[in-house]
Amino acid sequence: MTPMSSLDPVDWRILHHLQDDASITNKELATRVRLPTSSCHERVRRLRALGVITAVRAVVDPAAVGRGLQAFIAVQLRPHRRELVESFTTAVLALPETLALYNVSGPEDFFVHVAVADSGHLQRLIVDHLATRPEVGHAQTHLIFDRPLVAPVRPTAADQGAAVHSGR
Repeated sequence: MTPMSSLDPVDWRILHHLQDDASITNKELATRVRLPTSSCHERVRRLRALGVITAVRAVVDPAAVGRGLQAFIAVQLRPHRRELVESFTTAVLALPETLALYNVSGPEDFFVHVAVADSGHLQRLIVDHLATRPEVGHAQTHLIFDRPLVAPVRPTAADQGAAVHSGR
């Protein structure tokens, strides 16, 4: 059974509340989803075991730690060899300015999400750490003007249909 097909409406309610605030206690979560605390705890454990919940993290505001300018840097690699891709990803993920690295399709190979102090910091990052890498063929920077608008993962009609067909 795949994780998606094993999620019922109660699981989705648990995911909804945890995506909103993962710091709530199990007791509060159980109250919100109308389950006994032990049943709620077992469901959360099962969601972790299935790989549905992959991590619980604190979200740090980059501006609050002196990195008020964010950007996406679209990077195109020139030779596409595994060792060069691995070298690039290792180097970029080691940079303290990197928040995320996305491997994408299209004219670019990667989007690097960075947070820096100011435009001078961004320029030094690009010139000193990206443009000098031998595997980088082209880089284009896109400034981010506002905080990301993020939506939680929610059940689709197909997910709800799977719960009905599985007898849940």
